[in-house]
Amino acid sequence: MYSKARSITIFDLVKPTSLWMEIPILIGFNLILVGCAYLTINLPFSPVPITGQTFGVLLIAMALGRVRGSAVVLAYLTEGAAGMPVFAGGAAGVGVLVGPTGGYLVGFLAAAYATGWMADLGWDRGYVKSTVAMLVGTLIIFACGLAQLGLFVPAGAVLTMGLYPFIAGGLVKIAAAAIVLPSTWKFINRK
Repeated sequence: MYSKARSITIFDLVKPTSLWMEIPILIGFNLILVGCAYLTINLPFSPVPITGQTFGVLLIAMALGRVRGSAVVLAYLTEGAAGMPVFAGGAAGVGVLVGPTGGYLVGFLAAAYATGWMADLGWDRGYVKSTVAMLVGTLIIFACGLAQLGLFVPAGAVLTMGLYPFIAGGLVKIAAAAIVLPSTWKFINRK
């Protein structure tokens, strides 16, 4: 049964006293996500590049919770759709959102909400729960991404172009993000 009780996220520990003080912090998280998008390796056999975005989305959602994490990702998607060069490798425009990689981008929003919701329930504090939350977020991103990629590539090539090359990196990103947050909580609790 779902409990309405909400845990605090790392953001809640440093929560500013006004919206005007909160906005710069959220902009900072947005810039982290943009920076992750510029960590890009293009693959010659796939329209989907390897990026740091998944790591950024999951970490942001777990640090901020579902509302603020989703807001940061939504702002990022809006910026890119409006033409700002914030998507992988500096890509921009609505064409990216409706193109072969657009499903992954839309998946970022769904993953931010789901993963952030788990953080709101305290799943960002332990290594196992944090890993599960990150895994769920990653699966959401891949499900959305593969669904849209399938509209652009032959059915038999979807997994080869959009999943298999990314599994090892995805596991590394999940492990890294799942270590960062519980470790941060352990450090905070010692203080």
